[in-house]
Formats: sequence, C-alpha cells, structure tokens
Amino acid sequence: MTSERSLKVLRVIVQDYVSTSEPVGSKSIVERHSFGVSSATIRNDMAQLEEDGLIAAPHTSSGRVPTDKGYRVFVDQLTEVRPLSTAQRNAIESFLGETGDLDEVLGRTVRLLSQLTSQVALAQYPSFGTARIRHVELVALGPSRVMVVLITDTGRVDQGTVESTAGGDVDQLGRLRERINAVLDSKPLSDAAALLGTIGDALEPGDRDAAMPIVASLLAQVAATRHDRLVISGAANLARTERDFRGSIYPVLEAIEEQVTVLRLFGEMDLDEADVAARIGAENADYGLGEASVVASGYAAPGGALARLGVLGPTRMDYSTNMAAVRAVARYLSRLLGEDEIR
Repeated sequence: MTSERSLKVLRVIVQDYVSTSEPVGSKSIVERHSFGVSSATIRNDMAQLEEDGLIAAPHTSSGRVPTDKGYRVFVDQLTEVRPLSTAQRNAIESFLGETGDLDEVLGRTVRLLSQLTSQVALAQYPSFGTARIRHVELVALGPSRVMVVLITDTGRVDQGTVESTAGGDVDQLGRLRERINAVLDSKPLSDAAALLGTIGDALEPGDRDAAMPIVASLLAQVAATRHDRLVISGAANLARTERDFRGSIYPVLEAIEEQVTVLRLFGEMDLDEADVAARIGAENADYGLGEASVVASGYAAPGGALARLGVLGPTRMDYSTNMAAVRAVARYLSRLLGEDEIR
C-alpha cells in the first residue's frame, strides 16, 4: 500500500516533471523539497511508487516520470482545483465581457482558454434540443438579394444570403417576415423544419416564389444549428509539445479535425463535485487519444441548453492550473449567457 510520504513524493515528481520535462531523481527531490529524510529514503519511496505502477523509468539509470496511473492518482487525490488569481479573473472578465452573438463569444472563449493553459481549447455548442426560435429577420440587400437571420432564445444567430425578388419589394418583404414569424415565433427548434413546410400554403400566391429561397435558407440554418460541433483554438500548441507524445500527434490532430471523437468523449465525462473532469492517457485509448489528456467542465446557455468546455493536450500537463482555468471560464461563460447578454 502506498504510504502518505510516498504520495507526497509522487506529487513533487508530477509537479517537477510537468515543470521541467526532465525525469526526476531522488537527489533532486531532496535538494528541491523539504522532506527531512535522506536520498536513500526517497529512493525507497520511489521504488514503492514504481512497484505500484505510478512512476516509471524512461531510460536505464535515469530519474522517474509519472505513468498514466500516477497522473490519475495525482488528479484524484493530490491536486487541488485552486481559485484563479485576481489578475487571471480580471483577464477572463475583460476578454469575455464584451457582448456579441454566441459564435463570437465562444470564439473568444476558446482563444482565452488556450492562452491561459497553452493547450488546445475546445467548446461544444450547446445542445439545442430545448431551444426555441426567438425571431426571424429579413433584410433587403438589393433588388433581388435578401439576408435571412435566424435567432434562438439560446443566443445563437445564424444568417444566410439568398436570391429573392422580395429584396426589391418592401411590402412583400414585410408580409413574408410577418408570416414566417407568426409560424415560427417561440416554437421549438426541433419543430421548425415541419413548420417551415406549412408556410407556402399560408402565403398569397404572388409571394410564394419569392418565399421559396428564404424558406430553403431557414431549413439549412435549422439543420446546422441542431448539429453538434466544436469551436477550437490553439492547435499549434500541439506542435510545441510534440516531443511529449511517444508516437505521432497525427491521431490527435485527426480526432480534433473530425470533432465527433471529441464530442463522444465529452459526452462520457462525468464532472466531479468541483464541476470538472479529467480523462488521462490510456483512459482515452478507445478514442484514439491514448497519449492525450482532456480536462473539461460544463456550461449552461439560456433555455437550459448544456455543453462542455475543455482543453486537450499531452499527459504531461499542468492539471491543477488547467482544471482551475477550465472551471473558471466555464462558470463565467454560464453566467454571461445566463444574463442573456448575447444578442
């Protein structure tokens, strides 16, 4: 059974290895940390940790590095999700405090999280199963062009531009806007496709041809809005940490590009009492991410929509800092969206 002192040794091995990327030996532990025991005693503790599969020697006669199991024990038993510093909290509020639509806010969120953690940052769009349509706006861009804007109560704004003769007829554009909103206003997004199919029958014959491309645009926007997807920032950070991957980083890049893999992984991560979760190395092997770790939290959007926010990187990551950053950003994002500041 791993002793209390051995666990403390594991803690400093993880912290020193994350900091230096060099294997950690007993001599450096004694020199850098106040254990009050000899190098021989620390070597005995390290031997116990190695026997328990928590550390390993990457080379003969080298120091030791944490294993995936060691990182798991560190995250579960030894790390603390510390509050962010005042400067970090101010940076979050300053960077995310500006208003904008959901796309813009999520884009700013992942850029900030990537900067705070030096990892790949990922934000899942909220699940829009309970979302409702707030408004459809039609804007004339010319005699035969119309911008079609779909706004949901979750703050999501989608738009498209279509060719329609309604662009040159203010009265016709007004009638189409009124009829479409009468049908869709406050209706669940999940019902929108079926409802759009009924609009033609409710229009005047002279308005139907002009309405067809507008309805087609709305159908495409509804389909895109309901599709799960990620916003990603910081993929270049993987290149800077490439030597932390024993094999190739290409499986990780492919998983990020395909998105569905990460979305599945997010969906299976259960948050702990601190509202954060970590999946480490081999725990992700079924997703082709056996050499990567993922730290995630959850955020809520208006209308009860829920989604995940997190970072992905090598197993040699600063779990304490990353967990604190992910949790803090997710909580601020929930508060921002909950205050309905997204327009």
